[in-house]
Amino acid sequence: MLHFLGLGAQKAGTSWLHAMLARHPQIAFPPVKELHFWNRPHTAADVRVYLSRFQDPSRVEGDITPAYALLPVEVIAEVRHAAPALRLLYLIRNPLERAWSSALMALDRAEMTIDEASDRWFLDHFRSAGSLGRGDYEGTIRRWRAVFGDDAVLVLRYEDISTAPAQLLAACFAHLGVESVARAELAAWGLRARVFAGPGLPVRPSLRPVLAALYADRIDSLERYLGWDLSAWKV
Repeated sequence: MLHFLGLGAQKAGTSWLHAMLARHPQIAFPPVKELHFWNRPHTAADVRVYLSRFQDPSRVEGDITPAYALLPVEVIAEVRHAAPALRLLYLIRNPLERAWSSALMALDRAEMTIDEASDRWFLDHFRSAGSLGRGDYEGTIRRWRAVFGDDAVLVLRYEDISTAPAQLLAACFAHLGVESVARAELAAWGLRARVFAGPGLPVRPSLRPVLAALYADRIDSLERYLGWDLSAWKV
């Protein structure tokens, strides 16, 4: 049975989260991390086949696909019809850093080096609908909460993967309804390991002011909406 979805965000630690959750004896995933089912065209018969991939009654089964963050309300309603008790996990990261990391990934896929990419190339990527949509955390949270309710969506901070990974996982376990794991056992999981991490290059100085301008209002709005202190994202 499908119990939960990981919504993203892209380049916000979902590979790490998948790797850590997969270590829990009560949690299971399909062999492929990102199924990309709900964000692609599908029929009712396809939905039945998709759900049939989650058939272990003894495990809490999930699908982590960051593209699900972009789903419109109409598709989210379809998801709820298929799995009304779904729990949802959503990792968010400083949107400036997320956009930069996403652009570096696109650069690699284009078989370009960073020295070959002009500021214009990066600016076009930052301003693309895909990049801006993936950085619209508030929009994503509002859409999924509108369909599933506030309590179904657990919002997590990417920074906690480095500063408080055990607490982050404990919040996930509680949200998913699985047993907690002792700190000593968690330490053996390699909580500090980098999983499918980017190259770690700093944002090009000439580009940071543009990114700051793109996301300033969004960060302020998200801060008010969640009631969180996001001042570190504004530096």
